[in-house]
Amino acid sequence: MYTPPPFKSDRAASLAFAEARGFGLACAWDGAKPIASPLPFYVTSANDGTPRVAFHVARHNPLVKLADGTTSWLLAVTGADAYVSPDWYVSPDQVPTWLYQAVHLTGPVRMMSDDELAAQIEALSAKFEARLLPKKPWLSSKMTAGRLEAMKKAIVGLEMTAEEVEGSFKLNQHKSEADYAAVAGSLAAQTDAGAQQIAHLMKQARPNAFANGEAFANATNQLERSVP
Repeated sequence: MYTPPPFKSDRAASLAFAEARGFGLACAWDGAKPIASPLPFYVTSANDGTPRVAFHVARHNPLVKLADGTTSWLLAVTGADAYVSPDWYVSPDQVPTWLYQAVHLTGPVRMMSDDELAAQIEALSAKFEARLLPKKPWLSSKMTAGRLEAMKKAIVGLEMTAEEVEGSFKLNQHKSEADYAAVAGSLAAQTDAGAQQIAHLMKQARPNAFANGEAFANATNQLERSVP
């Protein structure tokens, strides 16, 4: 992934982002064309600290035949994103751009055993059920034994050894504080959830740019004046 230095995320932050997101696009090459599937996952570590990414796909998914344990796959994980208008900057001669969060995990993928798949199903559902608390978590034990076994036979567990971790969090870090705060203020004034989330991340990253609170207010007032 091409990542200019100002936007490069360190390995720990990139892995934390991927684990928190828990959903990405798995991509592999079949020799003639790319094959990709969106899927949920969770991240663990080997004894030596190497990240391992666990997920599963339908048994008839063409990705299954490509999980040979040696060929590298890409797992692309994205977060919030938002368009930025040049009109939002304080400085002149700006161009349109897009702010975003993205992490790429790359490495070989192997097929899991039946026992590993059973454990993966429990761990994966537990991860996302925990987000629904105080709802009582769903457990596979709620399913009849026959139905559960049929479901397991219909999927294949996969594990990536993430040999390479790349992160790009493009939040206008290279801009002046005035431009940075003005853009964040305009994004915060949008109704789009992605724009608001990017604005929140920008404020977290450079709180000093918003110390007096004027940037957000000025940008919002400017936006309101520009709306017919």
